[in-house]
Amino acid sequence: MAAPTVPERPPAAPLLWDAPVADGPVRATVHVPGSKSGTNRALVLAAAAGDVSVLRAPLVARDTRLMAGALRSLGVRVDDASGPGGTRTWTVTPGPLGAATLDVGNAGTAARFLPPLACLADGDVALDGDPRIRERPLRPLLDALRALGASLHDGGRGALPVVVHGRGGIAGGAVTLDASQSSQLISGLLLAGARFDAGVTVRHAGPRLPSRPFLAMTVAALRARGASVVAPEDPGGSPDVWQVAPGPLRGGVEDIEPDLSTATAFACAAAATAGRVTVAGWPIASLQPGTALPRLLEAFGATTTLDAGGLTVVGPDRLTGVDLDLSDHPESAPTLAALALFADGPSRLSGIAHLRLQETDRLAACREEFGRLGAHVEETADGLVIHPVPLHGAVLDPRADHRLAMAYALIGLRVPGVRISDIATTGKTLPDFPDRWGAMLAAADPHPTVAPA
Repeated sequence: MAAPTVPERPPAAPLLWDAPVADGPVRATVHVPGSKSGTNRALVLAAAAGDVSVLRAPLVARDTRLMAGALRSLGVRVDDASGPGGTRTWTVTPGPLGAATLDVGNAGTAARFLPPLACLADGDVALDGDPRIRERPLRPLLDALRALGASLHDGGRGALPVVVHGRGGIAGGAVTLDASQSSQLISGLLLAGARFDAGVTVRHAGPRLPSRPFLAMTVAALRARGASVVAPEDPGGSPDVWQVAPGPLRGGVEDIEPDLSTATAFACAAAATAGRVTVAGWPIASLQPGTALPRLLEAFGATTTLDAGGLTVVGPDRLTGVDLDLSDHPESAPTLAALALFADGPSRLSGIAHLRLQETDRLAACREEFGRLGAHVEETADGLVIHPVPLHGAVLDPRADHRLAMAYALIGLRVPGVRISDIATTGKTLPDFPDRWGAMLAAADPHPTVAPA
């Protein structure tokens, strides 16, 4: 079967959004919806499980809708309902996987998690998505699947569109790949690996692996489903080697944590305005990379407190320039770069070269788009150097990247005249971002509550 041809989507009419300016310190308690990373991992594992799963408080946004839609196309039942107290639930009933055509949009998790799962299908599974997803790294994963026994066709591109010739399973075994461009390349193999005949052993061989906390999330999610996993940090584990033994996965009930990456913009609003913001529901313990945010904001001079009520950030009178290695928590980089524009000295953000291969080239976008405001931003081999200078308003293009759009909104708190084209791109992870952002600014009480997810 030849690789699919998917018509390119017509561009949506741009929505020019005037970023609101804070008239004083921002003071609010905010809620953010479920973790995108947690939701999509839970969906894939639920599809591969032997019985029903119930996901409570999942993220309902473009990336997770694409994943749920892909699973439905493969033959998995995903029912959407409201549970006790209005909590959103997705009930996932696994079934035999069959031939399908899947749209992954520009979701890196869907593009990297679905091909290994598609190897379990009985029939051809065609995958494609937005034009940008065809440029994002996939070759190491596709080569690894071939080495493990899969049959697939990508026209030699090492990228989408791809057709996986499903045969109801693959042999599995040991494989080595370079995942320095995305840890999702490893996570995709691990999530389906328990269903491979021989399981899977994945060795990373290459430059420093980015976003390692996301792999810890994958390992924990597998173990919660009953999988036997050996990770590098385990006794007897080997550096940069992950092993999943073959065996059944169980269903069950899973509560999805709030998305700590999405919470970054709201927490940074306190730091940027010498305000006080509490992110309700912030977990006391979590494997999400976003747990590093308190430490990162404290480097800027903010004060943070984590208790049963959530994470409270109190901004300083003056932000301090920082030197931060963000290799383990890159999702925060655009927003922290925006915050650094208001520091009292230069800031360096490093360890994020792979952000050039995200929804857009995030490093070039920060340099070029922040430059429209008059900012002085240098792009280095693996990050950014930000030199604070006086800023002015401008129209900023998020380049179909939700994290950039949120970073621009943060800048708008202190710079009048920031206008964002296509604020709707935030729908990738937070469909009602403009309303939530406005509600946060409208709050006048030191501890008001912005409507929960």
